[in-house]
Amino acid sequence: MHSKRLCKLLRNEITSAGGAIGFERFMDLALYAPGLGYYSAGARKFGAEGDFVTAPELSPLFSRCLAVQCAEILAAVGGGDILELGAGTGTLAAGMLKEMAQQQQLPGRYLILEVSADLRERQRRMLEEQAPALLGKIEWLECLPSAFTGVIVGNELLDALPVSRFRRASQSFEEYKVAVEGGRFVWCLRPSSAELHAALTTLETTLPQPLVEDYRSEICMRLPALLYSLADLLTRGALLLVDYGYPRDAYYHPDRYMGTLMCHYRQRAHDDPFLYPGLQDITAHVDFTAVSEAATAAGLELAGYTTQAHFLLSLGIAEQANDWRAAREVQLLTLPDEMGERFKAVAFSKRLDIALRGFSLRDLSRSL
Repeated sequence: MHSKRLCKLLRNEITSAGGAIGFERFMDLALYAPGLGYYSAGARKFGAEGDFVTAPELSPLFSRCLAVQCAEILAAVGGGDILELGAGTGTLAAGMLKEMAQQQQLPGRYLILEVSADLRERQRRMLEEQAPALLGKIEWLECLPSAFTGVIVGNELLDALPVSRFRRASQSFEEYKVAVEGGRFVWCLRPSSAELHAALTTLETTLPQPLVEDYRSEICMRLPALLYSLADLLTRGALLLVDYGYPRDAYYHPDRYMGTLMCHYRQRAHDDPFLYPGLQDITAHVDFTAVSEAATAAGLELAGYTTQAHFLLSLGIAEQANDWRAAREVQLLTLPDEMGERFKAVAFSKRLDIALRGFSLRDLSRSL
């Protein structure tokens, strides 16, 4: 079983590091170790038979709405491509391409950056089945292009970035690391590294009040580098991200004192990242204030931030509820108790002089 091989790899990593590794490294290997990590191995991840369901699998209406927003951006820049970061099963790509073909608004190319060879193959099969006439538009990439004009799309991308986990001590910050006891992975606390301490100290100054002692949460140290890379390659167009999370004040709210770390295994959510290494998803919610800070520092302009419900309603999802099934799908995507409030949409632009339709009903950018 690949989980046992992954556990062996993790134990060796911990031994080589002197007995403990940062949780960011543990999460990185658990999700992305070649051939062994959750996103690199062959287990079914998405959909009703997998571990969780994403919006494109839940309803084709999600893809159609994103296609409307992408088409608006491509028209404004006079053409261009779509680049999807981490395309899952390929359902979003297939749905967007079919909708854009129907509206005669196809991109020049549909590029997919996917780190998992297993998922690349699944995407290829999905697109061959769902959009065979449009395969000529699709190109898989192994790394980011040096320059890009058009729309960069990331649906549930940011929540899969490895995070560091920390605890507020009386005078400083401590980092949660991973060790091995009796053959099992366990948490252990260590003084935070200089880099993590500096990031957390800066973070705390931006909060309405200091974090209380024993407050525990996560921070994504990789976010600025990712946003800088995307801003650097984008010559003209927009970056559009949809994910679950909060503005910073809500993310680090006193009531959220145990953080947001969450795992998914066979449609069940729990908070133990050591339970099924390589067989379960590990995620943390997104600090959208951090996303905005990193993107604007890298030279992008905040173009809009809102709930998934208002984003999809702005793009006409309600008008597509023409039967009971579609009406139920609209509810699942937009109701507050479903995905409507937990998920947010945020967009950043470069050399783009239009107001994006997806944020026309309600723009919450000032909350960031």
